[in-house]
Amino acid sequence: MSRSETDMSEGAPPAEQVVESPPAAAPASPFRQPKAVWAVAFACVISFMGIGLVDPILPALSSQLDASPSQVTLLFTSYLVVTAVAMLVTGWVSSRLGAKRTLVSGLVLIVVFAALAGSSSGIGGIIGFRAGWGLGNALFIATSLAVIVGSASGGFAGAIVLYETALGVGIATGPLLGGLLGEVSWRGPFFGVAALMLIALVATVVLLPATPGSERPESLREPLLALRHRPLAVTSVTGLLYNWGFFTMLGYAPFLMHLSALELGWVFFGWGLLVAFFAVFGAPALRRWFGTPRTLYGNLTLMAADLAVIGIFPDHQAVVVGAVILAGAFIGVNNTLVTTAVMSIAPVPRPVASATYGFVRFIGGGLAPFAAGKLAEHYNVHVPFLLGAVAVVAGAVLLSTAHRELDLADRA
Repeated sequence: MSRSETDMSEGAPPAEQVVESPPAAAPASPFRQPKAVWAVAFACVISFMGIGLVDPILPALSSQLDASPSQVTLLFTSYLVVTAVAMLVTGWVSSRLGAKRTLVSGLVLIVVFAALAGSSSGIGGIIGFRAGWGLGNALFIATSLAVIVGSASGGFAGAIVLYETALGVGIATGPLLGGLLGEVSWRGPFFGVAALMLIALVATVVLLPATPGSERPESLREPLLALRHRPLAVTSVTGLLYNWGFFTMLGYAPFLMHLSALELGWVFFGWGLLVAFFAVFGAPALRRWFGTPRTLYGNLTLMAADLAVIGIFPDHQAVVVGAVILAGAFIGVNNTLVTTAVMSIAPVPRPVASATYGFVRFIGGGLAPFAAGKLAEHYNVHVPFLLGAVAVVAGAVLLSTAHRELDLADRA
C-alpha cells in the first residue's frame, strides 16, 4: 500500500488536500489611521510644543523684562496649575458639548491667549495669558486622548503609542522652534504657536466628524471621587512626584547652562528626541522584558540619579547639558508606561481617569518650577534638583504599593 493510500485508510486527508492554517494577522500599525485621527494628532503635536516652547527664552525673558528666575518660572506654574484644575471640568464640558466642540473650544483659547502673550509688554501679562492658554490646553489634552483612543485603529495600545508619539514630537520640536524664533525676539515663540494652532484648528474643524454629547453626562465630582480607588490614586500621586522632578529640570535647568536661545533650543531638541524614541520604542520593549512595575522602579531610580547629578554639579555646563539630554530617555519611558497603566487599572471610564491623572500630575509640574526658583534664591542651586531627586525616589516607593495591580494590568 502506498503512503497516500495508508493516509486515506487511517482517515487522514490526502497530502494534496491538507490545508494549513493561515498565519495570524500582523497587528495593525499605530501609524495607519483615519484622517480625523491624524488631524487631532497634529493638533496634539502643536499643543505639546507649548510645554517646552518657552524654555529657550527663559533667560532672555529674565534679562529683557527685568524679572527674577522665580518670576519667569511662573510661566510654567500659571500654565500647568490652571491646566490641572481645569482637568476637573473637561469631562463635564465634553460630555455635554461633544468631543469635537470641546477640542475646537480648547484650540480657539490656545490661539487667542498665545497671541496675547506675544503681544504683552511685561512679565505679569505673559503669566496671566499663559494661564488662559492652560485652560485651553486642558480642554484640548484630555479630550484629544479620549478621541484618539476611541477613533484610532490598532487598538488601545496602538492609540497610546500614537498619542505618545505626538507628545514626543511636540516636546522635541517645541524648544527648537522656540530657540529659532527666540533669536529674533522673545515674542516669536508665542506668535509661532498661535499660527500653528490656527492651522490645527482648521484641520480639526474640517476633518473631525461632529460628535454628540455623551448619553451619560459626566458629573463635576467624578474625577475627584475617582481618587477613592487606591491604585488610581497611587499612580496619580506617583505622576505628581515624578513631574516635580521633571519640571524642576525643565523650568530651572536653562538658567544653569548659560547658552543662547538657539543653543538651548538644540539642547532640548536632543532631549525631546530621546523622549519620543523611548516613548514609542523603548517603553513597549522594556515592558515586554521586565513588566510595567519593574521597568518603572528602575526608570524612576535612574531619573532621580540624573537629577542628583545636576544638583551636585550645577556649575559644570557640560554635565548639566548631558544630564538634561539623557533625562529625555527616562521621561519617555515614564510617560508611556504610567499613562497606559492609569488607563488600564482605573475602575472608571477612561475620560474620567485621564482627567483625574492629569489634575494630580500637573499640580506637581506647575508648582515645581516656581519652588525651584525660590529655593535657589533662598538657599542655592543645588537644593531644587536634590529635592527633585528625592521626590522621584518617593514616587518609586509609592508605586510599589500598587505592584499587584500593575502586574495584573500587564497580563490583561
